[in-house]
Order: sequence, then structure tokens, then C-alpha cells
Amino acid sequence: MPLPSPAFAAPATPAVARPWRWPWWLGGVLAGAALQLMQAALWPLAVYAVAALGGLLAAIAAAVPSRRMLPAWCRSRGWMFAAGLVFMAGATGLRALVFLQGALPPALEGRDIHLVGVVAAMPQTGESGVRLRMVVESALLDGRAVAVPALIDVAWYVGAFGEAPGAADVRRLSTGVRAGERWRMTVRLKAPHGLRNPQGFDAELAWWEQGVQATGYVRTGARDEPPLRLEATWQYPVQRARQAVRDAILAHLAPVGAAADSDDGGTAARARAAGVVAALVTGDQRAIDRADWDVFRATGVAHLVSISGLHITLFAWLAATVVGAFWRRVPRLCLAVPAPTAALAGGVLLAWAYAVFSGWGVPAQRTVCMLATVALLRLSGRRWPWPHVWLLACAVVVLADPWALLQAGFWLSFVAVAVLFATDSIAKEADRSRASGRLVSMLREQWVVTLALTPLTLLLFGQVSIVGLLANLVAIPWITLLVTPLALGGTLWAPLWTAAAWCVLPFAGLLQWLAALPWAAVSLPAAPVWAGVAGVAGGTLLALRWPWPLRALGVPLLIPVLWWQPHRPLPGQFELLAADVGQGQAVLVRTAHHAMLYDAGPRYGLESDAGDRVLVPLLRSMGERIDLLMLSHRDTDHTGGAAAVLAQQPQAGLMGSIENEHALQQLRPAVPCLAGQRWAWDGVLFELLHPLQAQAHDDAPQAAPRPAVRPNTLSCVLRITAAPSQEGAPPSALLAGDIEQAQESALLARGAIGPADVLLVPHHGSKTSSTAAFLDAVRPRTALVQAGYRNRFGHPAPDVVARYRERGAVLLDSPRCGAATWASEAPREWRCERDAGRRYWHHAPAPLP
Repeated sequence: MPLPSPAFAAPATPAVARPWRWPWWLGGVLAGAALQLMQAALWPLAVYAVAALGGLLAAIAAAVPSRRMLPAWCRSRGWMFAAGLVFMAGATGLRALVFLQGALPPALEGRDIHLVGVVAAMPQTGESGVRLRMVVESALLDGRAVAVPALIDVAWYVGAFGEAPGAADVRRLSTGVRAGERWRMTVRLKAPHGLRNPQGFDAELAWWEQGVQATGYVRTGARDEPPLRLEATWQYPVQRARQAVRDAILAHLAPVGAAADSDDGGTAARARAAGVVAALVTGDQRAIDRADWDVFRATGVAHLVSISGLHITLFAWLAATVVGAFWRRVPRLCLAVPAPTAALAGGVLLAWAYAVFSGWGVPAQRTVCMLATVALLRLSGRRWPWPHVWLLACAVVVLADPWALLQAGFWLSFVAVAVLFATDSIAKEADRSRASGRLVSMLREQWVVTLALTPLTLLLFGQVSIVGLLANLVAIPWITLLVTPLALGGTLWAPLWTAAAWCVLPFAGLLQWLAALPWAAVSLPAAPVWAGVAGVAGGTLLALRWPWPLRALGVPLLIPVLWWQPHRPLPGQFELLAADVGQGQAVLVRTAHHAMLYDAGPRYGLESDAGDRVLVPLLRSMGERIDLLMLSHRDTDHTGGAAAVLAQQPQAGLMGSIENEHALQQLRPAVPCLAGQRWAWDGVLFELLHPLQAQAHDDAPQAAPRPAVRPNTLSCVLRITAAPSQEGAPPSALLAGDIEQAQESALLARGAIGPADVLLVPHHGSKTSSTAAFLDAVRPRTALVQAGYRNRFGHPAPDVVARYRERGAVLLDSPRCGAATWASEAPREWRCERDAGRRYWHHAPAPLP
């Protein structure tokens, strides 16, 4: 992290004449917001209103000069802390209740709604279409007006379902819809619903923070009224300007078809560089290629190519330097306003303008709020101790956005600033004026931040870049002082965009070389919060300018976060984790020392699948190295994420019912799964019950044509049984893939099916499976359904649900349960991720009919 301007640094700690209670109120504000965010459900409005008003009045009463009638304890620090806590908990609850009043009524989900709305943000280009954020002005259902949320996200797909559109078609649609335009279209909406997995991304929280209360897609079928552009309005001028600049950058640097029409590899590289330039100027992170994002994350520089808090802070520092230098050259300006004051105000104002133009995302809002708070404090002439300055900035950000406390960027930003202040990297090093002093200061700051934030990064992301220190030492000045100014200057003179793109190329080459190193990034199991806090404290101790015997005390504090090991099943026992992957299937099976993954979830699009989005992060957070990936059959809702999993788990074997010509066979030869195969791990028995050898080879060349075999009929059926015990039959699980009625009958006829405690419901609960005879033979206590929310197949079918309930099985489906965990050590218990981590902003679908 480069050296901030002294204008943004806190002054040395002054002598305080008497105890000051307002910092305790600020601390109470932070604590109140944190407590309210832990609520699973909201309380009545009256409770929050009384709390907010009472907390505010209590703080005012203790702060006014006339306090003789108040007892001493009403003027104490504890009183102020409690007043801030109660006020903020009430205020946050009130805001949440008001926001929920605009939620989408469940009766409108999945209905064709004719609406008129204005495109409120720059359209986001994807691989199969564009995503629009719209402010709804009117909505009709069957000719009558209905109330829908004011702000919605809808996807407008190009081409028919399942077809891959051309890049030119997507670009044409993206440029054909512009921010500020009023459109009439038919949409289907649903409540914001994300995947819920252990240590997974909380998409519903992200929608909540952005004010989005419904998502959906535009209807463009032959029987639907086509979307109609009504007019261009003067609304959202900043978004219109952003879109115009983004489109101009891409048209200038990466014309449609240029990479496809040229055999020059440099053309494709320049096209990818164009995405980085567009992201730096407009904040459109979708413009960056997915492979480049992987490199940026592995080298720890992703914050520099997205409009993050550090990015805005660096821009403010650079802007303040430029404004101050200009101001000092004009004597009349210095007489009117001192140059330091002008530099401070100019830096904050220009940072605000840049943040607005780059999309005004949540991290940018948080950073501008922090910078403005510190700037106003200095302009007022107050000289506060740095802990008070830091606490005030935190409290102001949380007052504006209480849910920022749940964002990783909030903690990374403020912990980094606190560590720099605590180690005197800001307060003292700011006085160095020579270039050598500045260089030493920058190196020390980067080292201090890296040392202190590594445990926090492991806690938040489960991964840390080993090459991040070196990469950031190069990337921060290169991107901040060279590429970004050129990219922004291109808005005035387009050739500067070409210069910025050429500067990105060697930078990208260096990062690719660093990311290719075998030790570039390290993934460790996700540790509990207390271990992360101890690790940050340990890193800070090591960075302090204290004697080494004292600094060495930080080493033991690093041990929990660096060597944390999650709980594993006992020998002879096993655990199932049915991941929430949407409309697909993926089950992690763990024993004491082994693990396997049964199926790898669906493919969501051309460049997105369950492997990258769900399974790879899940395995990293658990520190899991799988021994085997078993693919029940070749359908993409079971194999979509396999390539990503195999790339991240090079030691894993591959088994499944996939043909020899399947693309995955090129990555790793697959062993066919056949009935009769069996093995034992740590005393746990694994048995394959289906398919039979003759069925598995039905796709071999035949002398005469034969009817094509449906992939579902070849699904690998796996039975897992715990070690025998004296307490009765050992717990067992049956993973049935997508078998249908004929395969269920065949298994019953062979006597291969017996009772199981847990059943992975065949074919996601389709009406073609789960016959009464099959369920009578299995008699599951718990049945797991892996299906997507409001999926187009209607899984699980109501008749199938009824059959399971008639037999007393507990039916857990992923839209209502999220990831489901079951352990053979406690076969009558299970854990639903949605229930265990329930918060009031999480979607609660209606129960299964």
C-alpha cells in the first residue's frame, strides 16, 4: 500500500484533559449494528422505534451541558456505549423493516408481468445476453395493476434456450439498450434467491445491499410481446456516460470479431487488456476475462483492477497531490484558500466523482464516506488521537450502511488502516520527504499490511497469495500511477486508451508468470472467527517496532489460523454434504482419512459452472483433498463442474458412466462404474449397485443399429455403509443418481436394494422415479432433493413428495435447506445451512406442497 498524503493522516496524539465519552458511543454504534445483523427474524416495528428513539435521547441527555439532575452513572462511558448500541440496533431494524415492505409478493413469482421501467444502470454484458437493472414505473398482470419492487434485476438472453449466442449478437444487444431509456417488456420475476453453502458467497446479502428485491428474465418467445423501447429520458446521466465510455473503449481496443478474424495471439491479448482498461475507468468488472480474474486473485492484486476501497483511496491521494501542486503555482489561489486545505478538499471531491462514475458500488461508497469524515475532521481544526479518528470513520460508514460489517472489504480496509496507525507507518513515515525515504516507507507499509492481513485474508477467503507482496510492490505504482491515469485520460483523447492497454500487457505477463509458480497461492481450511482475530493480533505484534522478544509473542497467536483442521468423522463413520448447486447434483462423502465427490453439479453458462462457483471454494474452505470424483452419468447437470474440480484436485481419480469420447476423458481417464465394484475406506464400505456390465457397454459398436440408451438409465448407484456395531444395523446411505422406474424395478428384482437411513432422491424428485415399491424397500429416514429454486422441470413433483411423506421420511430440498449435512454418527439428525445461518435478509421459500 503506497504512502498516503499527510492530509489524510491523523496527527500525533494530543494530551486529553478529561475523559471523553463520545468514542464509547461510537463503539456502541458498531456493536449495535453487529448485534442486529445477527438476527434470524425481525422484531415488530414498535420495538425498533422505541429502541432507536430511546438510545438517541439517552445519548443527548448525557451530552448536554445541564446534567445536574442526572445520576453519575447516566454520564458514564458504559451509559454512552449502551445508548449507542440501543440506538443503532433500533435504527438498523427500522431500515430493514421499511425495506422489506417492498418485497415481491409470492403470488407474482413466475407470472408474466407487463411492465414499464427505466434502465437505471449500465447494462452488464454476459456470455448469453445482458443483465438490466430497472426502476419499475408500472406493472400489469392480466390487465390489472400490481405492485412489484421498485428496483429489479432482469436478464435478457440472446437466442433460444441452450444455444450459445455469438459475441456480435450479445454486443449488439448490449449497445442497443442504454441507461436512462424507458422500455416496455414482459418479464417473469422471482424473489432474490442464492445458493447457501458453508463458507459460501451470500448472494442474497449482496442483492439486499444494492436494494434489489426481485430478479428474473425478459420474455422473448414467439408468443410474447417483444420488448419495446419507448423513449430516451434524461434520467441517470452518469450511467449513460459510463456506458458510452465503456462502449467506446471496447470499440476502440477490441472491435467485435477482431480476435476471431486474426491468427495473431497478440490480438486476443489486447482484447483482454481492453477489458482491464474498461474496468479501471467505468468499474465494469464483467469486462475482465475470467482467466484474468483467476490470475489477479492468485497474485493478490484483484483489488487494483476493481473499484475497491484501496483503489479509491489511492486515487484520492494522487488527486490531492496534483491539486496541491497546481494550487501552489497560483499565488492568488493560495491567498484565498491554503494549498493543504485545497488539496484535501480536492482529493476527496475528485475521489467522489471517480467513485460515482465507476458505478458507486458499495466499497466505493464506504471509502468515500471514510475519506470525507477524516477530511472534515481535519478541516474543522480538531486534533483527535488516531484511535478516535479510526473509530469515527468506522461508525460513519456503519451508520450509512450497517450491512457493510458483513463485507470482507470493510474489515480488510479498516484493519489495514488501524495496523498502519498502530505501527506508526502513517504518523511518522509521512514526514520523510526524500525519494529514498518514501521508498523505504512504502516497502515497510506493504510488509506491515501483508503480515497483519494474511491471517484475516485466510479467515475471509481461505486463500492467501504468497507472491502478493512482490506483485503488489510492482502493481500498485504501475496501475495507480501509469495505467489508471492513461485510461482516464482516454476519455479526453482516445489514443491514450491504446497506451493504457499496451501498459497492461507486460503487467499481465508478469502476473501470469507469478501465478504459474507452484507456490503462488496457498489454500488453508477456514478457521473460526476467534482464530482469525488472534492471527491478526499476532501479525500486528510482529510488525510493531518493539524489541524482538516482545514481537515474538505474536508467533503463537498465528498458529490457530495457520494450522486449523476441521472436524472429521471417526474411523468407521462417514459424513454426507449435499451441496446447494441449483438444478444439479453434487454430494461430498468424507470418512476419517478419505473423501469422494459424487457428481459435480451443473453448468450455469459458457463460462460458469458449479465447480468454480461452489465446489472448488467449498473444498478449499474444508481443506479437503478428494480421492475420487464419481460422475453418475454424462448429463451436464451432473458433470458441469467436473473440469474445474479435476483441475483443482490433480490427485483425484475419475469414475463414472461417461462414454470414451467424452471431453472429460481427455483430462483424466475414467474408470467405468459397474455393479459389484466395492472398496473400503477407514472401515466404511462403498458398493456399486448399478449399472450392470452389459448395460454399461450398450454404447459399444453393434452389428445392427440399436435404440439409443438414455444416460439416466446408466446412472451409478452407490451404497455407503458405516462399520458394523453392536447397537444394530449400521447406518447407510444410498446415492441413486437419475435412475428411473425401470432401473428401480430391476434393482428390486435382483434384491440389490435394502433399507438406508439417507436416500439421495432419484432424478431430483422427478415423477419418473421414486416408485412406491422402491421407497418401501429403502425406507429412508431422510431424503435429499437437489434441485433449483423454481426450476423449469417442477422438481420435486408433488406426487413424489406425497409418497415420501406417507412413509414418514424427512424431505430436505436444497432451495429450502441449502447445503444439507448428515453424519452416520447421528443418523437421526441433519443440518440445513439455511436454518443454521438464517438471517432476516435470506429468502424463505414457501414449504413444499
